[in-house]
Amino acid sequence: MQDEGFTERNRREIIAIATAHFADKGFAGARVDEIAAATATSKRMIYYHFGSKDALYRAVLTEAYKGIRSAELDAGLDAMPPLAALERLTALTFDYHFHHPELVRLVMDENMRHAPHVGEVVEAHNDMVLPNTRALIARGEADGSFRKGIDAVDLHMTISALAFYYVSNRYTFAAIFKADTASEDAAARRREQVVATVLAYCRAS
Repeated sequence: MQDEGFTERNRREIIAIATAHFADKGFAGARVDEIAAATATSKRMIYYHFGSKDALYRAVLTEAYKGIRSAELDAGLDAMPPLAALERLTALTFDYHFHHPELVRLVMDENMRHAPHVGEVVEAHNDMVLPNTRALIARGEADGSFRKGIDAVDLHMTISALAFYYVSNRYTFAAIFKADTASEDAAARRREQVVATVLAYCRAS
């Protein structure tokens, strides 16, 4: 295969298939030769264009984070009143995790290995998270709808944790408590509870 034949479509296909392999098997278990076998390219070309398994994994993480950050940036939160913006942010975060369980599995694996790669993921709009959250908090405090003293990291962690846990513990909850966590109806009920929890945490009394 000639280098000229490697297109952006090839790259997207490799990233998509690599995402599935890394999410299913973790960084240690995923094999580049298996990823290549499932694509329209070769192991040699993957190494040529990505450099290494580590670099391919960083590209996968970058795309995974870019997906949720782009959803946040495209939500038009700045044009909404603070409480409505917070409700929208919380709901879309929950929905994104629910519909992209591969993100949850990738983040779980990265945490189990003490985050050796995620610190290098700098192209996924992650630098916008805290400034945007602080701006939302400031707007809410200014119009009196948010209580004083909300920390941006705490708020981001609370929203992320409630969305993340619902997916990360899907199978154990189903096995132990016979809970339905996979259906759209169950997710909608849980989303409503999560939104109510976050709004109650932030709303001025």
